[in-house]
Amino acid sequence: MKTTPASIKSQLSTGELGFLITGVRNAIWSSIERELQPLDITAAQFVVFNTIAKGRGSTIGDLCRVLGYDSGAMTRLLDRIEKKGLVRRVANPDDRRSYLIELTEQSAALVPKARRHVQAVFGELLQGFDEREAVALKASLEKILENAARSG
Repeated sequence: MKTTPASIKSQLSTGELGFLITGVRNAIWSSIERELQPLDITAAQFVVFNTIAKGRGSTIGDLCRVLGYDSGAMTRLLDRIEKKGLVRRVANPDDRRSYLIELTEQSAALVPKARRHVQAVFGELLQGFDEREAVALKASLEKILENAARSG
């Protein structure tokens, strides 16, 4: 008796989607770590700088949401970055119980260099994709995020 292969959607629904996305995320993170090594910053530190520089986060809570860290882990990460002189915490004028996280002159100068390194990583990871495939990849990832937002 011949069995018909399961559809790709069925295969992905068995958990394969999670394995693939986790594998891609880990590959991206490792590649960024290697690329940023000469700048003496980690991928997590870059995400903090970039988030602040793009105006998408200035509090520990904002940064936790972007990185998926809990507040304790974020505080430890910020402590390490602050020791390097790359961020500073300033009193939040709107909430005396919290601090705003700001770039220092040193990290503000580092952001454009780090972005070029990260762009190089993504350029390498997208090698072999034509424009149509890149559009389909972007649309697929956006659809997954939309579905997750609806169900979550």
